[in-house]
Amino acid sequence: MRTGTQKELSSTGFDIVPLSASEVERLAQDLNDEEYRILLDHGTEPPFCGTLLDNKLEGTYACRLCGLPLFNSKYKFDSGTGWPSFYAPFDKEHLTYVEDNSYGMHRTEIRCARCGGHQGHVFPDGPPPTGQRYCLNSASLQFFEEGDEIPQKS
Repeated sequence: MRTGTQKELSSTGFDIVPLSASEVERLAQDLNDEEYRILLDHGTEPPFCGTLLDNKLEGTYACRLCGLPLFNSKYKFDSGTGWPSFYAPFDKEHLTYVEDNSYGMHRTEIRCARCGGHQGHVFPDGPPPTGQRYCLNSASLQFFEEGDEIPQKS
């Protein structure tokens, strides 16, 4: 369990100390059924239905569960896949990468580094300059317009 003095900051200045299982479950009480299914049961929303797919506003996409900033609108692009897509993360330390061989495919799952919430997958078919396509679930994210404070939940 975290203590009030335990802190590990990312290069962008955010607390990335992993939350305990009890902290995650407490925060999960604020999720709806779909958000819980996707974030904690590693589900996927159907394509072209996510609320953030067509969002063109400038700002930051944070983890819906814990509030850690994960993606910035300046890295968002229309991949045509039906899910919000980005070619780079907000901060590479804010994500963890897990090999995913489910459904007969080889993919790389991306999770929030702080709470472990499932965000989506990353594929090596994105645009320059990274060549990466971070394919996200809208239900895993919360959008904050440029200039809005992003509260860190704990």
